[in-house]
Amino acid sequence: MSAPGARVAVVTVVRGRAGHLARQRRVLAAGPPVTHVVVGMGAEPATDGAGPPTRVLTVPAPGPLPLAAARNAGAGAALAGGATLLVFLDVDCLPGDGLVDGYLRAAARRPDALLCGPVTYLPAGVLPERDLHRHTDPHPARPAPADGALVAEPRRELFWSLSFAVTADAWRAGGGFCEDYAGYGGEDTDFALSCGLDLVWVGGAHAYHQHHPPARTDPARIAEIVGNARLFHDRWGWWPMAGWLRELHATGAVEFDPVRDVLRVG
Repeated sequence: MSAPGARVAVVTVVRGRAGHLARQRRVLAAGPPVTHVVVGMGAEPATDGAGPPTRVLTVPAPGPLPLAAARNAGAGAALAGGATLLVFLDVDCLPGDGLVDGYLRAAARRPDALLCGPVTYLPAGVLPERDLHRHTDPHPARPAPADGALVAEPRRELFWSLSFAVTADAWRAGGGFCEDYAGYGGEDTDFALSCGLDLVWVGGAHAYHQHHPPARTDPARIAEIVGNARLFHDRWGWWPMAGWLRELHATGAVEFDPVRDVLRVG
């Protein structure tokens, strides 16, 4: 049920995760018409096999993954191709049957908003490509409105970049992600604060996250998380990812004392 004249681009940034990307592309190909903009970070992604019409580009990645820069580059390529709606989908996420059309309907009602759908985390070993709705169990930390409902969200810290959509005009008005962030964490909350767009939850626009170990538990990510949290604190005056930072503090991986504004690798 695509809106007349709407052109949807799904933007996915990736390094590695070839199996997850291939599965995502097969599911996208079975759904409503989209262009898939795939942005490789430091290496050209593998996009062989079944998939929708595709634009592939790469961004340099000499250090930590440039997630913010890659999303911005993907959005730029999508807009240059004439997209009117940008759907950002994490490489680990499979689109539900109603994701694209749900975002299209929501954008028609709220073309000025930052639109987010519910995400289900699939258990390890569960890799469906059909009947995804049978696995629907949205993450309890985020709202999951009824199908078709739009719910305004004042808590911008709840925005996550796993699955979201913006119209072309809203993206241009929002200015994109801050590319000072490097590596994992913080850049999505920063975007929700800086873009000036209302955050709205979209009922029925389900995505399904394919299993992998949490990135925050990877020792190689800890310095990135700390660096990005410090950058965020400098920009906004409060600590993002506080739950993660408390978990890492409990393990001794970092020292985190928000009362004294202390955060450093342990």
